[in-house]
Amino acid sequence: MDGTLISSIRNRYQHVLSLVADATERSGRKAEAVQVVVVSKSKPLRVIQAALAAGISKFGENYAEEAVEKITSLENDAVEWHMIGHVQSRKAEKVAEYFSMLHSLDSVQLAARLDRSCRELNRRLPVLLEFNVSGEESKFGFQAWDEHQWSDLETDIEQILNFSHMDVSGLMTMPPFFDDPEESRPYFKKLCQLQEYLARKFPQVQWKELSMGTSVDFLVAIQEGATYVRIGHAILGPRTE
Repeated sequence: MDGTLISSIRNRYQHVLSLVADATERSGRKAEAVQVVVVSKSKPLRVIQAALAAGISKFGENYAEEAVEKITSLENDAVEWHMIGHVQSRKAEKVAEYFSMLHSLDSVQLAARLDRSCRELNRRLPVLLEFNVSGEESKFGFQAWDEHQWSDLETDIEQILNFSHMDVSGLMTMPPFFDDPEESRPYFKKLCQLQEYLARKFPQVQWKELSMGTSVDFLVAIQEGATYVRIGHAILGPRTE
């Protein structure tokens, strides 16, 4: 295995963990309140193997079939695989079988397929609901950019909460891409406001998780309450590695 690659990934990972811990503590929370999901989409197996050797065990993938190839090749029970990308309903069975958590549940139809697959597999799947708080057409998620229409979301969310083989524990969003991370802040704030709204409407659920923030803006996301940050190139390096 490439020792140089392992060392470079380990150094970047430790640096990011240090930044995350500092930002978390500055926001008045314990360092362990924020978890880092290392985004490994499009990365070859050798990079993930190097990341494992560097001490990483929590990976995020965007495409179910690509991820399943990696998961079955590694066969490592100590690894957590998080699905963070859009999931087509026909891929629900793969997500239910192979992933530790889904960050991007965005429809009742997908929830129904996942619940059925989980029931057949006799397992429960932790999930986050994905919301589009920007109005950007290229983004997936329940439409939530207009807070005056949040009540329209309640029927779908209630249906999802009634499924028996999924545990909803929070929200996820992906803001538009900005070079300046401060421009992401309003979208993170809006997701937090939505979290508070849903906690009032559905108090039986612990809406404690917020998945938001990437390599570009994770420090701002933590300041605004993120509990999961999804970091790729800042840890695994450019695609050429």
